[in-house]
Amino acid sequence: MSGAFNRTDSRADDGRPTVQELQGDNPLAQAAKRWWLREKPAKFNPELLKTEIYDVIEKENFGYKALLVLENLQFLEKFLWPNFSENASNYHVIMVALMINVKRREGVPIWDHLSSPPSNFSILFRRILSMGIDTTIPLSIRTHLLSFIVTAFQSLDSGLVRKECAALVSISIWNNLSSEDVRNEQLDKHTQTRKAWRAAGKRFDAADDTTKIRLRFERAWLYQMTLGFLNMIHGSSKSELSPKEVLVYCERFIELLTDLESQLPTRRYINTMLKDLNVLTAIKLSSLYANSDDGIIRDLYKLLEHFVYFSIDDITGDQLSQEDVRKIQNTRLAKLQRIAFKHFKEKLTILALANYGNIGQRDELTSHLTELTDEELFNLCKLLGIRTTYPKSVLFTVNREFLIEAILCTHERRKTFQDQTRAMTVLPNEKTLLETRMIGEGNYDGTRPLPLPKLNLQYLTVGDFLWRSFILYRHEAFYGIRRNIEDALKRLSPKIKYPSMETTFHGFAKMALIINRPSIMEVLPPKVGEEKPATVRAEVSLDLSRLSKDVREGWENLRSDDVVFLLAIKGVDDSDRMITNGGADRLNMAERYGIKSLRAADVVQILDSQGRPLRVSDQQVRRSDGQVRLHLHLDTDMYKLDSDNIKDGKPDIYDSINLIIRRKGRENNFRPILESIQELTQSDAPMPAWLQEVFLGYGDPAGATNLPNRPKTVDFRDTFIDWSHLVESFAGVEITPKDNTPEGCAPPYVISENFAMVEQSQPNKKRRRNHADAVTQTNTSLGVSTYKLPNMGPYPMDQLRKNTTRYTPTQVEAIRSGTNPGLTVIVGPPGTGKTDVATQIISNLYHNFPNQRTLLVAHSNQALNQLFEKITALDIDERHLLRLGHGEDGLATSNNFSKQGRVESFMDNRARFLAEVDRLAICLRAPGAHGDSCETAGYFNSVYVLPAWQKFETAITAAGLTADQTHQAYPFNEYFSNAPSPMFPNGCSAEDALEIAHGGYRHIKKIFSELEDIRPFELLRTPRDRQNYLLVKEARIIAMTSTHAAIKRRDITKLGFYYDNIVMEEAAQITEIETFIPLALQRPVNGELPLQRIVLCGDHYQNSPILQNIPLKQYANLDQSLFARFIRLNVPFINLDKQGRARPSIADLYAWRYKDLGHLPSLDQQPEYQIANAGFRHEFQFINVDDYKGVGEQEPTSHFVQNLGEAEYAVAIYQYMRLLGYPRDKVTILTPYVGQRALIRDVLNRRCAKNPIFGMPHIVTTVDKYQGEQNDYVILSLVRTKRVGYLRDIRRMTVALSRARLGMYVLGRKEVFSSCYELSEAFRRLLQSKCDKLELVTGEMFPTQRKPGDKVESTEMDSVEHIGQYVYEMTNTKLEAMKAARGGITVPAIMEDENEDEDIDAEGDEEEEEEAVMQDGEAME
Repeated sequence: MSGAFNRTDSRADDGRPTVQELQGDNPLAQAAKRWWLREKPAKFNPELLKTEIYDVIEKENFGYKALLVLENLQFLEKFLWPNFSENASNYHVIMVALMINVKRREGVPIWDHLSSPPSNFSILFRRILSMGIDTTIPLSIRTHLLSFIVTAFQSLDSGLVRKECAALVSISIWNNLSSEDVRNEQLDKHTQTRKAWRAAGKRFDAADDTTKIRLRFERAWLYQMTLGFLNMIHGSSKSELSPKEVLVYCERFIELLTDLESQLPTRRYINTMLKDLNVLTAIKLSSLYANSDDGIIRDLYKLLEHFVYFSIDDITGDQLSQEDVRKIQNTRLAKLQRIAFKHFKEKLTILALANYGNIGQRDELTSHLTELTDEELFNLCKLLGIRTTYPKSVLFTVNREFLIEAILCTHERRKTFQDQTRAMTVLPNEKTLLETRMIGEGNYDGTRPLPLPKLNLQYLTVGDFLWRSFILYRHEAFYGIRRNIEDALKRLSPKIKYPSMETTFHGFAKMALIINRPSIMEVLPPKVGEEKPATVRAEVSLDLSRLSKDVREGWENLRSDDVVFLLAIKGVDDSDRMITNGGADRLNMAERYGIKSLRAADVVQILDSQGRPLRVSDQQVRRSDGQVRLHLHLDTDMYKLDSDNIKDGKPDIYDSINLIIRRKGRENNFRPILESIQELTQSDAPMPAWLQEVFLGYGDPAGATNLPNRPKTVDFRDTFIDWSHLVESFAGVEITPKDNTPEGCAPPYVISENFAMVEQSQPNKKRRRNHADAVTQTNTSLGVSTYKLPNMGPYPMDQLRKNTTRYTPTQVEAIRSGTNPGLTVIVGPPGTGKTDVATQIISNLYHNFPNQRTLLVAHSNQALNQLFEKITALDIDERHLLRLGHGEDGLATSNNFSKQGRVESFMDNRARFLAEVDRLAICLRAPGAHGDSCETAGYFNSVYVLPAWQKFETAITAAGLTADQTHQAYPFNEYFSNAPSPMFPNGCSAEDALEIAHGGYRHIKKIFSELEDIRPFELLRTPRDRQNYLLVKEARIIAMTSTHAAIKRRDITKLGFYYDNIVMEEAAQITEIETFIPLALQRPVNGELPLQRIVLCGDHYQNSPILQNIPLKQYANLDQSLFARFIRLNVPFINLDKQGRARPSIADLYAWRYKDLGHLPSLDQQPEYQIANAGFRHEFQFINVDDYKGVGEQEPTSHFVQNLGEAEYAVAIYQYMRLLGYPRDKVTILTPYVGQRALIRDVLNRRCAKNPIFGMPHIVTTVDKYQGEQNDYVILSLVRTKRVGYLRDIRRMTVALSRARLGMYVLGRKEVFSSCYELSEAFRRLLQSKCDKLELVTGEMFPTQRKPGDKVESTEMDSVEHIGQYVYEMTNTKLEAMKAARGGITVPAIMEDENEDEDIDAEGDEEEEEEAVMQDGEAME
């Protein structure tokens, strides 16, 4: 088992400090009270820092818990950094580095604490660099310092850090190359490299002595560190140092080298130096590499090798094609052959004449080199430019083995990242699924690096990003599968039965069934060029007769392409398990449950006992008699391997398969997503050219924003309410009416922008080499014109729908930016209307660019449906709207916008419009069956309607007609006789009459236009063909979730789907790869993706993407969103700055997180904001909840955290509100924990569900699930009483505090949360001038007339018992009053209809526990 993971019996967060440890007798806590956690901090004493702090944690071997105690005590912020100076001791420096490492592990902000003064950070950094190469400092300390440096190089978005790191990886490090010839060879490759080298030399020559010392240190630091590392990795067996410490240090140093190689600015020059030093050769030949027990260092070596030889030009950053890589490799081999022929003709003639394909293979080349003597090998290396000598300080010997490996390392042909990705399977087996080094057997303790690529601030190429994403997402997917399988096996409890040695299962799991051997039905021969079978079809018989109805339906509802898992389980014997060295906890998953093999398979179909498919349609499934047959497609790669093993005499694993396991549908979409990423890695142009530089993190951050092809004129239609709205939206910009437009006219407004072209004087330093100087457009004034909206007809359906939102200037800026080509990033704090902004952008694009198509993407169905519903309310033709995915069922619209629903709508419209054609034909006295089809309607339009209209136009053109004459001449009077009001009202002017006539004709034209669009659906006969045509040709606004885009990417691209714009909601909650895939749902046109606009809306100050595998979050940054990375890269963004959701007092709880977040003036005008919350003294309040019956938080099962006292308190507040008359649909109960949600639901079901007075609240859910939602009143239970838990992430607390509009009541333990540094500002505001006991106002009913801030008497609730008794008495009083009002008739105790439409689901313990484990952050506590 990997040492990077620690397994323990205790709960996942028992190692974290509790409040008692932070405030009790702990020596570190006592020191904090004496020195910095006091009203006036004591005078700093360096000696006491060592004796009272450093010595204490040193005795604990710098244990993570002790460091966490110090970090939670605000040691860095209040003591270490305020007292840091250039005279600080080494202990002081070490402690700062340790605190930074802890903060990095905890995922809390780091560098802001060290930003003032900047000069001190420079001093700190130099001290750490110096101590890192000081061999007199203990190795364990140098490892911690090395971790600090790793963290620094991962934080290049900080200018403070970047300034210090850049000097360490500049071209000056080429002073350390082995020879002048090697250096000149590199300098001659690119002109700009030679210029940079000369500039560095001039800078050094011009420096004073002090500066020269600093420059020498900077250019030699990494070189010296690398030499020290080589000594350590080769001398580990002879060294007096602890082997474990040496191993950890070497692994961490390889991590540093990998990080440097994986970003272009740090890679550009160091890659040459590392190749020159033969670092890969030295690592591979070391004893540490050969003798590693767990293999982590070997995996780290492979990762470093991957990046060292990644297919990219180190200087320009251009990705090399596979052909380019082949040419470079062949050039290198040609040089070897020329040298071999010229200098070693006698021994290497065969090598000199061999083809490149042969000598590029390691074994073949080795066989040739063995012919040479040691001296000849030495000379060959010198001729090839391979280093053969090292400084005297290097202890290892450059022997024959080293020289051969160096030659092989330089000349062997390696797989490209495309080859590597193509070769990896997307379906797991027992080996890949149970690999503990990669996935983690327990909790990642962070002491050792993981052999995984990281998602960084920058990527080498788009292909590099896709390769990393594929590796990481595959681990995340396999981790989820592993957890589901382990849960099922735990419930099944497989045992070995003696003496028969049969496997028996002593439990039950609804996601698993015991089966017999699968029957192989069909094996198709391999495709051309492949060895594995094309398809392997198998059948498994399932007995569902003994299952409950809901479990049986779960199996019967399996869909085609669902992935199931076939396992061979032997079972275990408890007595054997307990005598295992170290006990049961030392066993891995396979040993704990006796897993012998695992194979994945795709569902083809499920049949009943008569052989009939159960699934009739996508929505309809027949029920079976309990006996079903499951047809599967087996994993062909593994079947080929299994077949080969059988030929070699090994047993057939399919004979031992005895279990099938399924997963929930929402968790089981990993295969198409992995296949989508896999396909994209093979693509040449997966990204628009204008976005690529910014996406990779290089070039001008604004390079994708200010594109030169922005339109000069944009019709903003209903964006502006009136002229004053237009003027206030462009404050400081000159607005000039154009084309005789009167100032002050009504909308719509067509805005033309006048630009001045400005060339940047100084190119951005972050630009890649050869990047052209940018030319930007500076807006100088706006021209405004208007037009009259056309009359569209006399019917209500013809009337245009208009926006009624008065957008703020910042919102208008976002709308304007989103309408222009390029990238738009919109940061939307809670309640600032980012969905409204996105809706208006879509509307403007729809009307301004009628030939363009827009893709809408969101992370959740909920957010996507909210956006889509707002779009349907605007003036957008419904026939151009399409909602893909199963989430369409949740749309609160009268029409069905799914593919099937849209096709049905088209066919319904066809019948309706053809009926209108028949009616029009009767009115025009046109005989014939004109309404038989779209085709006959088209003929009718051209033969009868158009001539009639042309005749009318001729009549009105020949002579000026009066309104009456226009009416009389109008050919369609009879047709419009059924209009709700007379088409030509009495007294209308001739001009108005003419416009009315044109409006009627527009109505008729629209009928024939829509029939023309419907005609293909008339010709296409199958539902699939009609749906595909709808997607590819007809729909102009297409909505889908990011998951649906990833799952269906292959099918969508095959159809030839294209789009011009993409608008993404919840962008900060979507992982980078899930954001990327929707950008690549179409094939390139002329080598480029035709994407013109990308609009990202989100809030990086709220929750980030949620992962199951916490190491992938902590170490590999898989929870990084593209939205947040763009913000880190300083890509221009628009920050919406006016919120209109919450009372200003409630918004103040989180407004401090955002820059200049204000409030909409409309909040002062809406009546609900002008009255107080009935029955409560405060609009919001924190209520301190003490232990209930002597108990605070509990954790009955892992990650299932509950607090009965807070649950009872939350329900009591809800009951109190209902007794006062608050509508139940206006109240939401939130909690961060699934366990607490289940407990609150239990209490509600007991106390409220069937009581006619209370009923159930609108929803009870977790904070994470409620992001993006809101309600008038929110009751929040924080649960924790020992430690803060994952609520320490201020982003999650921001979500929690921003869900309420009118009232927020927070239940928690004051001492726990108010002492947390990250939450201190939020809780300072939450607790300001308020009692921490709930203050109720008696004698009020909802709604009250009391104003916020009015003085009023209140009653304090001292405890859970107090408010419970108070509510009990109120309830009895109300029951008596209701009884009296009914003439003495007792009020029914059961509500018959109150709960029929409830959102609350009573879920079983199994579902609650599974979801609890999935909660973001819980597994790391």
